[in-house]
Amino acid sequence: MIDLCRDNGIPVFEKNFSLYEVYGADEAFLTGTFGAQTPVAEVDGKKIGTRSGAGPVTEHIRALYKALIAENVAKQAKRN
Repeated sequence: MIDLCRDNGIPVFEKNFSLYEVYGADEAFLTGTFGAQTPVAEVDGKKIGTRSGAGPVTEHIRALYKALIAENVAKQAKRN
């Protein structure tokens, strides 16, 4: 996910974020080895951003990830 973002000009910051920074975020998502991008609606009962679902950056990252997976599947199919 980090490489995908960096390859597409999306800033990535690897650091310990304070709760103050988290509460003030425009949007947030969780990801892991499973690859999905799950929007974070709230933290400690405090709403994150102004949307109820994924924000524009999360949606853009989801589209990039989906395209990357499709590209990899197509490459694999050509090899077989």
